[in-house]
Amino acid sequence: MPHEGDGYSVRALDADSWDDFARLAEKHNGVWSGCWCTWFHRIPGEKPEGERTYEGNRAHKETLVREGRAHAALVFHNHAAVAWCTYGPPLEVPNIYHRKQYLAQQTAPLPDYRIVCFFVDRSYRRQGVAERALQGVLDLVADAGGGVVEAYPHDLQGEKGNATFLYSVTRSLFEKHGFTYDRPKGTKNCVMRKVVAGR
Repeated sequence: MPHEGDGYSVRALDADSWDDFARLAEKHNGVWSGCWCTWFHRIPGEKPEGERTYEGNRAHKETLVREGRAHAALVFHNHAAVAWCTYGPPLEVPNIYHRKQYLAQQTAPLPDYRIVCFFVDRSYRRQGVAERALQGVLDLVADAGGGVVEAYPHDLQGEKGNATFLYSVTRSLFEKHGFTYDRPKGTKNCVMRKVVAGR
């Protein structure tokens, strides 16, 4: 397993770990008003009837996971899932915030992977668990052959953020893990990149 210690471990989100992911999401009412971490998977502008409900989102996410079309590093503590970090190729997670601005200012080729969302159990926030999830993603990308990884963290410029709303964590955390700043995106977000070597 990538990144273990102190009772923590990280596993890939897949059919075998779906139930663990689901228990964590259910504990928090599907997270983000019942999103089930599906927003980034949606094709921009698509509004399928009957899907954007708690149950519809849950079913959609489960289908994606079981078909191998949704990726995340799932953090466990004492055998219970306590956090995740969602990532994937741009075609898998096309629906990023500030997408029009992002595309208008994009000069480099699209990355191999995007990191789009973190979620941490309310009992584990501000304990470094998001960092374990990020390292888990980098390990999983390396195991898959590596590539360019892009992220869109909050750029708080010294301000202290509310842990409940930092769905993409902070610029400083990504800098700590070797990401470089590329450009601003939106009001308080930015684009950062890192090349991860395969192994």
